[in-house]
Amino acid sequence: METPETELTATKRPVWNAGRTVGAKRALKPKQIWEIRFYLNQHRRLRDRALFDLAIDSKLRGCDLVQMKIGDLVSGGQIRTRAIVMQQKTGRPVQFELLPDARASLLAWLERRGGTVDDYVFPSRVDHNGHLSTRQYARLVDEWVTGVGLMRSEYGTHSLRRTKASIIYRATGNLRAVQILLGHSKIENTVRYLGIDVEDALALAENTEI
Repeated sequence: METPETELTATKRPVWNAGRTVGAKRALKPKQIWEIRFYLNQHRRLRDRALFDLAIDSKLRGCDLVQMKIGDLVSGGQIRTRAIVMQQKTGRPVQFELLPDARASLLAWLERRGGTVDDYVFPSRVDHNGHLSTRQYARLVDEWVTGVGLMRSEYGTHSLRRTKASIIYRATGNLRAVQILLGHSKIENTVRYLGIDVEDALALAENTEI
């Protein structure tokens, strides 16, 4: 009995994720954050250092990060300590803090970049009136992580969004605060995003004495 042609095609077709690491991308550890900062400074990548620092502090999705305008970050010639953006995915505003390292790298970049409050913080190098694309942002993240010896298959743009949120959760166990910082509408989304499981919950309980 002959095997139908459709079955032969199905058996020959390669699995879409063959050889790839699937699932959530890892968050960066504090040591890795400083390694990437050192790498970017060493290679004098001023724009990339500002983009990296903003990604870590803002905890924004890539689509929101690349569309930020100078006016979102600057007030009275200084970088704001807090900023707010409207999320494309949810249509909800989310606020974030900008710590001294991020403010310093952003100020250095914007002094070189120039522009007005209506211009994008990170313009496209192809279309100067447009913004950096999410695809280019993803390629830059690949360069940064491989530049410090990390596997590109294990890290991506969501690693940067997840990094500070994960650190805050590990330090405080305050899931509601992390939900607000990530701009999630449901706390269940935050649980899934952080990859919280029973072991995490038990570890927090074991460190809480009454």
